[in-house]
Amino acid sequence: MSLQRQDVLRQVGASGEWDVVVVGGGATGLGTAVEAASRGYRTILFEAHDFAKCTSSRSTKLIHGGVRYLQQGNLSLVREALRERGRILRNAPHLAHWRSCVIPVYKIWQIPFYAAGLTAYDLLAGRERFKPTRILSVERTREALPTVCPVGLKGGVRYYDGQFDDARFAITLLRTLFDLGGAALNYAPVTGLLKGNGAVKGVFAEDTETNSRFEITAKVVINATGVFADAVRRMDDPQISSVITASQGTHVVLPRSFLPGDSALMIPRTADGRVLFAIPWHDRVLVGTTDNPVPQPQTEPRAMPEERQFLTTHLERFLDRTPQASDILSVWSGQRPLVRRDRETHTAALSRDHTILISGAKLVTIVGGKWTTYRKMAEDVMDRAAPLAGLAAARSRTAQLRLHGWTENTSGLDEWEQVYGADAQELRRVGEEDSNLNEFLHPALPFRRREIVWAARHEMARTIEDVLARRTRALFLDAKASMQAAPIAAEIMARELGRDAEWEQNQVSAYRRLAEQYLWS
Repeated sequence: MSLQRQDVLRQVGASGEWDVVVVGGGATGLGTAVEAASRGYRTILFEAHDFAKCTSSRSTKLIHGGVRYLQQGNLSLVREALRERGRILRNAPHLAHWRSCVIPVYKIWQIPFYAAGLTAYDLLAGRERFKPTRILSVERTREALPTVCPVGLKGGVRYYDGQFDDARFAITLLRTLFDLGGAALNYAPVTGLLKGNGAVKGVFAEDTETNSRFEITAKVVINATGVFADAVRRMDDPQISSVITASQGTHVVLPRSFLPGDSALMIPRTADGRVLFAIPWHDRVLVGTTDNPVPQPQTEPRAMPEERQFLTTHLERFLDRTPQASDILSVWSGQRPLVRRDRETHTAALSRDHTILISGAKLVTIVGGKWTTYRKMAEDVMDRAAPLAGLAAARSRTAQLRLHGWTENTSGLDEWEQVYGADAQELRRVGEEDSNLNEFLHPALPFRRREIVWAARHEMARTIEDVLARRTRALFLDAKASMQAAPIAAEIMARELGRDAEWEQNQVSAYRRLAEQYLWS
């Protein structure tokens, strides 16, 4: 099914009252919209930028219960997340898979300590667990982590967790929403709340491409804007106190040679109590994350010097090869929406539990949480919002809802094609229309030119950044290569969207300015 922006705009302009308006197109917003539409509610979502532009494309790419929360004793959160981990793996097997994770141990007492903790982690997963935790010898640890620092190594502990591609998962939720009869618009910020008799009755929204303005009525409005949730809450009540503490996480991406095995390296406790990972991802190695409080949320946060130092210091400590500046292919940051706790200032200690707030004017806000629990968050918020809005009672069915592109048969597909699932064969047919589209965008990237066409036709991509950052993951995997690929991507996008040469030039210039911020130097 082709997703044409003009069709959605016509639907918005001609439509009467919606059942549900969702503000925010990240994991929480898209999940909430899918939940609402799957219950039969007439649903539309508005996103100010692109889908998954901020936090939801910048995670550590893990579907996990949260070892850190196990350490904190938050067993209910871990158990819930592990249950959701299993559901994600079943409902989107083309996007999520298991990943072996190994903790290298340098003090002998840590072996039984970590083994016991991770065995408890397995038990909390119940029927959703994969393989049991195992203690590894020094030799087995080095087989799993060939580049781990061997000095003083006593062995290791192996456990299993889930891995996915976050931005691709978000786009799959978008496609699922349309499959269910819902609608969504990117580059359509909500600029205000429509009120009547003291209650929120809808939203004012703007299409930034055409400068069109809309007045959308709805039975309920759900604020799912993550780190920007307080800004939407203040549209309802300018005097409202903040509930969000933004925490920044930074990642670096290295060549695969830094971790050539199939296992992720997990450091369960750094000097300041954080958890750190080095994970194979799209034939690269993803290293992260930091956890630093920031005063204000940002759309494009940048890595702070202390974050860069933290990551390189720990890489030097745990790997037998020290990365140089020239080895770092991309560096990027995201900001987590943590729910503020009284007198709590250390964000690494804050829980990822989600919170639902309902204002006196009946604006519903969902804050907190994490990617793994996006579906449960959506179920919980709709369980509260539906009766508030007087919507017909309907039970959640997303626990068993197969997402768009669902398939267990990915044989014959390369590692990147697998994220398209059942759409992969249709994607290949785009290349059959024009053999030039089967050429790679860049020798250092796994993406072909046909993916640009597909993103414009089927995934509501509107800019070069949309394609190179989120429909493909070029920006996050290799910022320099993505800059070199930008002119080709712009030419293909311009042809698909009917844009002129000036648009191409402006897009390339804007993208290069952005991508320069993802370079290490």
